[in-house]
Amino acid sequence: MDHAESRDGATGTDAHTDVTPATPEPAPESGKKRRRPWVRRVGRIALVLALVLIVPLLAVETTLRVNYMGDPADGTHTRDRDAMWLGHAWVDGRKKDADVTALARRLKDTGVRDLYVHTGPLEHDGTLPESLYPRARWFIDAVHRELPGVRVQAFLGDVLANGGPEGLELSDAAARAEVVRSAGQVLDTGYEGVHLDLEPLHSGDENYLDLLDDLRKLTRERDAQLSVAAHQIDPLPHLHSVAGLVADHPKWWSQKFFGQVARRVDQIAVMSYDTARLFESTYGGYVAQQTSLALEVTPPTTHLLMGLPFYYENNPGHWGHAETVAAAVRGARLGLSRTDPDRELFGLAPYIDFAASETNWKEFEDGWGR
Repeated sequence: MDHAESRDGATGTDAHTDVTPATPEPAPESGKKRRRPWVRRVGRIALVLALVLIVPLLAVETTLRVNYMGDPADGTHTRDRDAMWLGHAWVDGRKKDADVTALARRLKDTGVRDLYVHTGPLEHDGTLPESLYPRARWFIDAVHRELPGVRVQAFLGDVLANGGPEGLELSDAAARAEVVRSAGQVLDTGYEGVHLDLEPLHSGDENYLDLLDDLRKLTRERDAQLSVAAHQIDPLPHLHSVAGLVADHPKWWSQKFFGQVARRVDQIAVMSYDTARLFESTYGGYVAQQTSLALEVTPPTTHLLMGLPFYYENNPGHWGHAETVAAAVRGARLGLSRTDPDRELFGLAPYIDFAASETNWKEFEDGWGR
């Protein structure tokens, strides 16, 4: 067999050289399934929900961080109108003269002029057993001796029935009347004011406003102070309404309701802690915002106080590394600077004496003292 025959017939190599091979068909993707339409819809809905929740949260956190920037105005320091919450040990017999002397030494160079000493709790019917505060008269006299000019107010509180199956029912006129009677009872003991803390108190509670009206009549007749611990103000419009749908203990009041309360009392102290803020800067920005919101609706004749966290906890509602006294003081000064720097009836209120650390005291004195 010659070579030409071999190339053209036997092997066919040269005979097919100029023929373009066909493009192969792609193999079917048997291992890859197409998404069903409902899966894609669910994915898109999840993305939208994530954006609806995350984007506003990031916007709020950014706003609070910006709110913490800048310098407080000159003169935004203590007006010598600060207050402090004290524990029950001062009136039940656990504290002695030496303890009062130590307290006086601690408070001497601060602007604290009101002490809210825990004297309750009230019973759910509004009554107050006198057995709860057997040493109240001793403490009041000791404070007047060691700290002339400092007032002692009875800190009365209770859980409200709207926060669970049991508690004080504000819609019960008889219970409200007993609260007023209990207030008169502590004033008879020698207290110079009544400090009320009822929680969880829903925004817009008309029964609470009626109670305050009745208490104000009593305290004015007795030349005594009426003060209250107040919830925080909506950082976003209507947030208290949204929170009320998912929680029995909404943290916020509307700004309008805050103003209604503030106009009925001599002193209103914002519980500006337990904010769930994760960073010191955003917590400080939050306090600055709360200070401004409160100042806008608190009449100049009412004494406004911003609470300070004199304790350390770590939980989803309060991160100790973020909620520092230094951040709260600076935030309050920034809010005061931007809204009403000349407000005289303004102060800070540490909560609470028995949990306070040396760092808490130092940050309070360094940041707020003259």
